[in-house]
Amino acid sequence: MNHKEADITRTSLPSFRIYQLGSEKAVEFAADELKKYLQRILGKDTSVVLEKKENFNQTVKDVIWVGTSEKFHSDLGLEVQNPELDDAIAIEIEGGSGTISGVNPRSVLLGVYRFLTEIGCRWVRPGLDGEILPSRESPDFTVQIKERASHRHRGICIEGAVSLENVRQIIDWAPKVGFNAYFIQFREAYTFFERWYTHRHNPFKQPEPFSVEKAREYTRELEEEIKKRGLLYHAVGHGWTCEPLGIPGLSWEPGDYHVPPQYVGYLAEVNGKRALWEGIPLNTNLCYSQPEVRKLIVNEVVAYLQEHPEVDFLHLWLADESNNNCECDDCQRALPSDFYLQILNELDEALTREKLNNKIVFLVYFDLLWPPRETRLKNEERFVMMFAPITRTYQHPYPATMPALPLPPYNRNHLQFPTTVEGNLAFLREWQNIFSGDSFTFEYYLMWEHYTDPGYYKIARLISEDIKSLKSLGLNGLVTCQVQRAFFPTGLPFYLMGKLLWNDRLIFEEVAEDYFLSAFGYEGKKCYEYLKNLSRLFTPLFQEENLEEKEIYEYGEKIEKLIKEFHPVIEKNARGDCMTRAQSWQYLEYHAELCSQLAKILIEKQKGDKEKGRERWEELKTFLQKEEDQMQPVFDLFEYIETMERKILPR
Repeated sequence: MNHKEADITRTSLPSFRIYQLGSEKAVEFAADELKKYLQRILGKDTSVVLEKKENFNQTVKDVIWVGTSEKFHSDLGLEVQNPELDDAIAIEIEGGSGTISGVNPRSVLLGVYRFLTEIGCRWVRPGLDGEILPSRESPDFTVQIKERASHRHRGICIEGAVSLENVRQIIDWAPKVGFNAYFIQFREAYTFFERWYTHRHNPFKQPEPFSVEKAREYTRELEEEIKKRGLLYHAVGHGWTCEPLGIPGLSWEPGDYHVPPQYVGYLAEVNGKRALWEGIPLNTNLCYSQPEVRKLIVNEVVAYLQEHPEVDFLHLWLADESNNNCECDDCQRALPSDFYLQILNELDEALTREKLNNKIVFLVYFDLLWPPRETRLKNEERFVMMFAPITRTYQHPYPATMPALPLPPYNRNHLQFPTTVEGNLAFLREWQNIFSGDSFTFEYYLMWEHYTDPGYYKIARLISEDIKSLKSLGLNGLVTCQVQRAFFPTGLPFYLMGKLLWNDRLIFEEVAEDYFLSAFGYEGKKCYEYLKNLSRLFTPLFQEENLEEKEIYEYGEKIEKLIKEFHPVIEKNARGDCMTRAQSWQYLEYHAELCSQLAKILIEKQKGDKEKGRERWEELKTFLQKEEDQMQPVFDLFEYIETMERKILPR
């Protein structure tokens, strides 16, 4: 075939057209994504053509128009409180012709993914091997949807140990399942990258050099990925009590940090001493009764936002940890939360003077659970309240109604924190009595707790029930603080979270069944039942104390029997033709080995044989370390080891 004949063949292919309205980054990306996926769905025999247009022409047929609702001179018929922060979409496509629109550029992208989901696309985990795409011979799609997101705040927060590619893939995956925000903690997320690149907890991998400068470079790249999709960008959180003093807040590791002499008097006085709390700068509170201290923090935040206007939600938190507040006479005259709100009010005044409109997120957490006695926020519109019940149990979900419990008295630096759900919500209720602005909860479902639920069924159920209660508790969504690689054995809890935050009317079982069918194919239901049973059988070994020896062995035998009987199903499907589904089953093969060894460890723990338990743990750890590369995209080995050594084998 000569070149002229090739050109004729190429141009004679049937074509499908997409018209992009508007030049916003997220709209452009949305149109590109629609083109990319439709080209793969329709195959090489159809040419998908993307063009930019200035104006909408409803008489043009056989084309999908993509843009914000204003480009179509329509409000979608969906009212939202804040078109910049809230999401709503309208998809009106009949026979392959029509419109995909949203109230803002980010919503347009969400609308594109919603359309693709409706025609059969699924993203069961990040990356190419997490995609399930249908095959269509004709672009005669018909989808009619108008939806408003159930919650404004649907975010993911970086945690655990990560590579640059891990985070890139999570940001790419997030809007595909309904998330609309990403939170990069610290100024450069150094500690999360450093853990991976130095391969902490894996002696079989050679540590790679990693620097703060490299972390900053990665953060800038990730900010571009966030903004390209129009996602809401949350930033910083930790470090505002040390960075203004010229002391870096990079991690929770103690070190030999130098406090400039002029700032020693600004540190919190605890037990008669002003020093870094346990040698960790970002865990160190300051003497907030001093106006100079508050001014130092405020000036630092203002300067940061002037340099980083791309931040939508700037998190201003005080020190991490608890029972570490200043005990000087002036600080004891008010609660830490009173001084916190003073800082916030002073910051609002400074930002207003500088004409900066960024939202500020304040934290209800540890000592700050106790609301202020006297101080109130003067401009609630500026602020968003983040409720972070880090001490709550994840064995029980939120109730459908707010409980009415009294707060325990505030006893400075001798506080005990509630572990019950109701005890934590009592503090939220009191904060809601003095703050009526925007708010969300900051949850840790997939930070540590999921590791004690190897089937991921119980934690997925709890997430579903919690999200369905958020509105009745006066919360407008959730940001999940968690390991990014939480897809082992499956991504159901993470996937479900995004889906339900977008639409909290979805039914758990229907989402779960669809997920397993997508991820595992025709035997997905068997896999679902298998993992559900693993969750059920591991629960007593993790949660119950003083099991009788007979019961201990019975649970162990049942787990071993379950794994052994299901293994032929895993083995058969791991060799399947569909790359995504075969990979799902291959991950399950590694997971089966983990569960088999984990059951033996828990048996020794229950029997009280610490030495044998430690020996078996070292065997499991070695297996996971040697096989880490095979599981890296879905399993955070660093955080797994950290969590398990704390939870099941305390020294």
